[in-house]
Amino acid sequence: MPIAIDHIIERLGGAEAAARLTGVGTEAVRKWRQNNAIPSRHWPAVIAATGLTLADLQTPPEPTPHRQTSALMTDASDTVPAGATAALVLADGAVLWGRGFGAHTAATNPVGEVCFSTGMTGYQETLTDPSFAGQIITFTFPHIGNVGTNAEDIETQTIAARGLVVKQDVTEPSNWRSAQGLDAWLRAQGVTGIAGVDTRALTVRIRDKGAPTGVLAYPTDGRFDLNALRAQARAWPGLEGMDLAKEVTCRQTYTWDETTWTWPTGTGRQEAPKYHVVAVDYGAKRNILRCLASAGCRVTVVPATATAEDILRHKPDGVFLSNGPGDPAATAEYAVPAIRGVLEAKVPLFGICLGHQLLALALGAKTYKLERGHRGANQPVQDLGTRKVEITSQNHGFAVDASTLPDGVKVTHVSLFDGSNEGIACENRPAFSVQYHPEASPGPSDSHYLFHRFVDMIERRA
Repeated sequence: MPIAIDHIIERLGGAEAAARLTGVGTEAVRKWRQNNAIPSRHWPAVIAATGLTLADLQTPPEPTPHRQTSALMTDASDTVPAGATAALVLADGAVLWGRGFGAHTAATNPVGEVCFSTGMTGYQETLTDPSFAGQIITFTFPHIGNVGTNAEDIETQTIAARGLVVKQDVTEPSNWRSAQGLDAWLRAQGVTGIAGVDTRALTVRIRDKGAPTGVLAYPTDGRFDLNALRAQARAWPGLEGMDLAKEVTCRQTYTWDETTWTWPTGTGRQEAPKYHVVAVDYGAKRNILRCLASAGCRVTVVPATATAEDILRHKPDGVFLSNGPGDPAATAEYAVPAIRGVLEAKVPLFGICLGHQLLALALGAKTYKLERGHRGANQPVQDLGTRKVEITSQNHGFAVDASTLPDGVKVTHVSLFDGSNEGIACENRPAFSVQYHPEASPGPSDSHYLFHRFVDMIERRA
């Protein structure tokens, strides 16, 4: 009769001893437990270390009750499971039960596109990234909240995402920089989370079927009107055609001089800028502005609806088009005329994320919605000029259709995941853009050269 995985690990002396004796690594042993099975490629090492037979390993036993931690349920049952205090209800009727944290939902439950992010760190930056407006984030990494929150690791003052889904319960933070636990921070900002969900199953669902609409419910009285929640999810129109930049942009012009964070002093100030850059805020992340300041720029930030005249009256040496949420084709209604005015003035121009898509639209190209999007901090991108591969941070649900780019605009970067466009450059104008986030640090500095490329372009024009 096959032996339970836990018993095999105990026989080897625990997880660390099992990894050492079999030479497979602690992560592999963790996956033995998680999958309740040992892969056949590990059998020889396990048999040699334990004296077990092949029959002891071949057929995994049924999971014991205490291992059944999945909270994923479908519309086959509307009964609230024991211990469940929150639910994520999808537009197709499926219900994912879990344990709520953060703020209780009020009369209007948060609704949005359910996406997943593969980043293992930076959950606070992710939640405050304006590009996540209109979305409920599923974190594939299970340990969310373990380092708490602080006032420095934010991309905007308020949380942009509409909610979050995690595997494990949020624990007390363990980090010297933590000023507040994740649960308390979410409550203070009125944002709801749900824990105990089988995030792997949800991620596979998104991967195979596309990003669904979902509604988060965490009622104070524990009562769920599932029919009403399903109706709310089905009624939400989705991100296509939705202009969210107007919701997250600044309301008035301001200046920025804070530079990037360095150990041990933290952020600094740009006291001797060489150039003046106007940044159009479609949902700008603070660290992008820090990178511009660190590259030697004095930054003036203007609202998303700024016209070409509004931008050019600041007499910029360069113009930056920021990241942001929503459908670029919807934001293009007011953004494209402004960008074309900057292009006609031949002011150096650099765009990131939504700014990349808007530049492409201004040049005459088209955009389209990705089936599942690119979100995470481990996305490989190739620079076609140097042939180098950058490990990038990404967060976008739309992409530029490279086949629609006009003459005089070349593709500079491509995704090695799906071949989608990741960068363009004008051959006869001082303008270029990338789809990913060079200000983030998964590489950790693979893409920082793009800010210097922008400054070099400004210097050549000066």
